[in-house]
Amino acid sequence: MDKALLIIMAKWHGYGRCKTRLAKDIGKSNSAKVQRAMTNHTISVAKSLQKTKLIDISIAISGLGGRNCRRWSRELDIKKISLQGKGCLGEKMKRQIIKNKKFCTQHKIKNIIIIGTDLPDLCHQDLLNTLKELRQNDLILGPSNDGGYWLIGLSEKVISTHLYLPFINIKWGTENVLQNTIDNFASTKLKYNLLDKKTDIDTIIDIENRK
Repeated sequence: MDKALLIIMAKWHGYGRCKTRLAKDIGKSNSAKVQRAMTNHTISVAKSLQKTKLIDISIAISGLGGRNCRRWSRELDIKKISLQGKGCLGEKMKRQIIKNKKFCTQHKIKNIIIIGTDLPDLCHQDLLNTLKELRQNDLILGPSNDGGYWLIGLSEKVISTHLYLPFINIKWGTENVLQNTIDNFASTKLKYNLLDKKTDIDTIIDIENRK
């Protein structure tokens, strides 16, 4: 399998600064704890796969300034970090890919995988499956319960010549994000595949539905 760069889109778990919809039901303090636990779980899963040298990790952070980002990254023991910056989710993800292109070239990394930190049931097999699927596909998507996706994997071909496709004509935060992304590839010869559906934790209902 070709080595991939795993970009983790992470939000600082500050009081009242994350999981605002969940906070309405369980309080700001508890929602911050949930965010922190899920982020730590995501980092742990990623590091377990990094040990096999199949991925490198980069963390893209929002909710903190540069100095505090570096402090948090030291706590997480992740060397490669950056700020997410402004804009919609699509702009933020595309920005991270562009920022990391040089690093990927220098380290002979062909594929890029992007995940968030809202999946308490994420496991290393999910990432392994993505790496395997990228051997035969150009785009891998992990569908989420809300019509979006919890993972996107991009091949070298997409990154180098079709980077605009996953991020254009999409109304982010709606139930059509996944389908819009697939539709963008419909007129191309690029191949895509889907992983298993998972539940992003954004509300109390998401938590209850996992029981």
